[in-house]
Amino acid sequence: MSATPDSRTSADAMADSAAELSGTLHIHVAFDIGGEVRLDHAARLVPAELQSLPRRPRTPSSITYRPAPLRIRLEEVALSMLELGQLRAVAEATVFDFGAVSVAMHVPFRLSPEALVRLARGLAEPDALVRAARAALAPLYAKLLPAIHQPDWSDLTEEYFVFQLPTDGSLPPPAQLLSQQDAWMAGIVRLEDAELSREEIDEALRMRISYGPRDLFVPEWSAALLIDEDCGETLQAIEFANLQLLEFRYLDERLDRRLSEAYRLIHPLARSYLPFWRTHSLPLRALGELRMEANDVFERTGNVLKLVGDQYLARVYRMLAARFHLDAWEQSIERALKTVEGVYQIVSDQAATFRAEFLEIVIIVLIGLEIALTVFRAVP
Repeated sequence: MSATPDSRTSADAMADSAAELSGTLHIHVAFDIGGEVRLDHAARLVPAELQSLPRRPRTPSSITYRPAPLRIRLEEVALSMLELGQLRAVAEATVFDFGAVSVAMHVPFRLSPEALVRLARGLAEPDALVRAARAALAPLYAKLLPAIHQPDWSDLTEEYFVFQLPTDGSLPPPAQLLSQQDAWMAGIVRLEDAELSREEIDEALRMRISYGPRDLFVPEWSAALLIDEDCGETLQAIEFANLQLLEFRYLDERLDRRLSEAYRLIHPLARSYLPFWRTHSLPLRALGELRMEANDVFERTGNVLKLVGDQYLARVYRMLAARFHLDAWEQSIERALKTVEGVYQIVSDQAATFRAEFLEIVIIVLIGLEIALTVFRAVP
């Protein structure tokens, strides 16, 4: 909402144009369950269907999954949410070949604008929703274990919320919303019911896109506002970007642990009386495997759904990638890989140098013994 003399709160002005708003809250929670999922094997273990992008004129046939992930229906999830109370949500899991799973829960709502902002504020603490998603996924994970290479269900998660509102005339046109209800919109995507500054409002709504005069997509780091009807492909692009963020965070966390391990190797080696006996082939081999895994994740996540060009969906994805700072995460991982490799290489070179020096000492001692024995034998 613009800063005008008759401005009240972020949601008060919305009450003038709509008593209640009907829509759907899409909750996406991403998990990493292992190194790789063999999708063909998984499809034989559980009832599943190949996930394909819905086709609209704005979604060309060149944009598709390679390979297509599996979409699996889950049991309904019991949730307790602010403003909505106790409810049961439809849930489904999307399983990708690079070992990531996204659990999507869909919650219909009919709320006043003020209540919708309060609902958004309640999502700022998503622990209960994450636990519910994990519990819903647990039976499927157990069934898929034979199809998972190196199963390891990480505690790390990434959640994202999409508030979808229809273009049925219950809302003012997007241009009017942006000019008159911007504070209300910013509160939703920021998951914040307190008053925001003008700078924060402008930043929250800075990235937005519309395909037609009645639809609008506004992504933020924590949530998005989507005013659209037939928007399956947009929701899938959101889900995929959220999964990429999880995978990058997971790799970055593992590399941080590797870096700590590498630094711990340096001091014991320097203090050791017999440093030449130490070997670092196993850590170096583990690092090489991690490097291959990181490259594999970059390759797989980049190729599963190629969203390049100027199509609407590609621009939606680029906005999400910018909000999630995916480029920065990728660069951070590359820097960490180079740092860890450098530390391990220094330690390995030091150990090799110590071993070479030890061998030189042994050779000198042996030569000295040989000379001594020769002299001893020559003495009458």
